[in-house]
Amino acid sequence: MTFSPNRPARETVPSALRRRGTLAVAVVSAGVLLGGCSVANSDNAAGAGAAASDTLRVVLQQEPPTLEPCEANLTSTGVVDRSTVTEPLVERNPTSGELEPKLATGWKATGDKEWTFTLREGVTFHDGSGFTAEDAAATIERAVNSDLGCNVEGYVFGDDDLEVQAVNDTTLKVTTKQPDPILPLRISFLEVVPAETSATEKVREPVGTGPYQLESWDAGQKITLAAYDGYWGEKPAYAKAEYQWRSEGSVRAAMVTSGEADIAMGLSPEDNIGELGVPYPNNETVALRMHNDKAPFTDIRVRQAVNYAIDKESIVASLYGGRDKAAAQLVPAGVVGHNESLQPWPFDLEKAKQLVAEAKADGVDTSAQISLIVRTAQFPKIQELGQVIQEQLTQAGLNVKLKMLETSQHLKYQVRPFVEDEGALLHMTQHGNQAGDAAFTVDQYMLTDGAQSAFGTPELDAMIKKANAATGDGRQQAFEEIFAHQNEDVVQFAHIAHQTGMIGKAAGVDYTPNSSSGDELRLAEIKPAQ
Repeated sequence: MTFSPNRPARETVPSALRRRGTLAVAVVSAGVLLGGCSVANSDNAAGAGAAASDTLRVVLQQEPPTLEPCEANLTSTGVVDRSTVTEPLVERNPTSGELEPKLATGWKATGDKEWTFTLREGVTFHDGSGFTAEDAAATIERAVNSDLGCNVEGYVFGDDDLEVQAVNDTTLKVTTKQPDPILPLRISFLEVVPAETSATEKVREPVGTGPYQLESWDAGQKITLAAYDGYWGEKPAYAKAEYQWRSEGSVRAAMVTSGEADIAMGLSPEDNIGELGVPYPNNETVALRMHNDKAPFTDIRVRQAVNYAIDKESIVASLYGGRDKAAAQLVPAGVVGHNESLQPWPFDLEKAKQLVAEAKADGVDTSAQISLIVRTAQFPKIQELGQVIQEQLTQAGLNVKLKMLETSQHLKYQVRPFVEDEGALLHMTQHGNQAGDAAFTVDQYMLTDGAQSAFGTPELDAMIKKANAATGDGRQQAFEEIFAHQNEDVVQFAHIAHQTGMIGKAAGVDYTPNSSSGDELRLAEIKPAQ
């Protein structure tokens, strides 16, 4: 990484103060991060004296395991961090799909493998120090090129490092190993942090440039944000924001209807939210990921049997009131690469039983225990869904044990390196492609070494590499072929449903949710109702 040799000194904040905000206190080991312990810079007096009208109260499904910015593509972290506490260089408009300026005011391809970004002037971090290209370059180095193990690396960038150069305070050059027509879209997933932020340890409480700064984190109770007086953009409508979390959807709904909360995430009409429930078309897809390293999933017939055994239409009708749509692939319509010709696997219990019996006759241990890994409170009725799937697969002749896990324990099964000493794994995943391009799905879920891929093939890897370099109609067709190949020849997944979302919104709040709301609730877009 090359930095500008004439970079001016930070203007007002001693380096010790910056370290106190980002390193000396906020940095904890990855293991401690997931344990959810408190840290010394959390003030437990969470602004109780603030007037209710000045405080936006949000209730989440679960406590974030961390607010580490390079983990912000994880829903439980990003719903607090993204474009609220921290900000990217480029931001995708979730309605139009267009890229819009954020900390960068412009970008263009300046070579086959080079992109140049012009950065916004007059931006400061929450500690008062100025934002420059050095911070942007260091953010990329930290999240993409280091050994920190950021989830965004595997999710967005894979194994390839980026060459970054801070030409001057307002100019950043990024060079890729191969031509990458969607690099600015990838860059939109990186939340910018100060250059001094550790590249060897993750932070739990970030310093960002967003409209709100972290005021306190009372572990197990609530997170409080305060509007940042030095914010470069429009001042947010609320002076404070407070996050609490409740695992039961009906409880979250009741907090809105009773006036205890202004926004409740992850609801369904069955939570008795009534007219205060606001549905929105999100782009989340629920699927089961099968690991093929242990029996019985070593045999493709068993993986096919899983697909036949799940009655997706009944699940959508009985658990989700017909609002969701049975899925045939990991991305819904509207995402580049979605294959309209694919149909969901039909429910055929007898076919599933036949395939299991054939595998057993050929020596496959179909009685081996399968652990169905499900994350508690990830989305409405997820425990009931897990129980239904367990029963349906049992009827097909498989031995399935349901394991409901909290977020911190679940991450060990969700991303590499996966748990290895537990036998066959069947992981329920909820994937949202907020970027609108299938590359952000197949790179992490289908490449042999993808961050959330349980296995892959050389042929599929080659298809993905070709698709990633394509543009226009060729790109669309290449990804369509990948999804078809997955269903026919790989069968790593049993797709269940494309979801719809719902939030609870108090009458005194003005906010229209969009397809990204479940992953990044941009507080600056929420205002008091007039």
